[in-house]
Amino acid sequence: MDTLDPVAEWQRLSELYRRMSDNELLMLARQSSELTDTAQQALAQEVSQRGLKLQPEKPSAPNPEPQTDSPYAEDRELIEICTVWSLPDALQLQTLLDGAGIPFFMGPEKATGVDAVTSNFVNGVSVQVMRIGLPWIRGALENYTPANEPSPRQEEELGELPVRCSECHSTEVIFERLLADPATATDKSPPQYEWTCASCGHQWKDDGIAKEE
Repeated sequence: MDTLDPVAEWQRLSELYRRMSDNELLMLARQSSELTDTAQQALAQEVSQRGLKLQPEKPSAPNPEPQTDSPYAEDRELIEICTVWSLPDALQLQTLLDGAGIPFFMGPEKATGVDAVTSNFVNGVSVQVMRIGLPWIRGALENYTPANEPSPRQEEELGELPVRCSECHSTEVIFERLLADPATATDKSPPQYEWTCASCGHQWKDDGIAKEE
């Protein structure tokens, strides 16, 4: 992989941060430890130039809806780049995007970090970035290797499956991973899915077929 030109990378990040709103900069600053050194320096410079001060993080982050009267409204439009289907894949993607200095938003809650996602990964969690960051997304995603991305058929089946914990019957169930390739599965040896209940912590494996109670 080609080594980034430090000067060009600094200019790119400086322009990216210059177009962000104050709230967006402060949200990113709370995760600055995950950014590259160049990204941290460019971010710190922009925050300093605006005279912003990082306040203690509130329980819920503001919704990053674009301001229609802003000249940068189009640049801030959120564009979906992919869907993640497990916590490990979400963490991997977060590391890549943070390293590239690209702010992202996960799920309908617009979480700016995996730890703030409340959606169930078993149904897929959408990942969005601002339009201005799209030119650099390809480079960030080159090293993204999801381990739990279902096939289109699996995605359709899982989306309709009423998964419940066998212990507490909660629907807050997380799809962890697929243990066998459906393409090689047979009636006697069906594909196996691994689940974790977010409510009670129970873990189990099954063939992904809802059982009648």
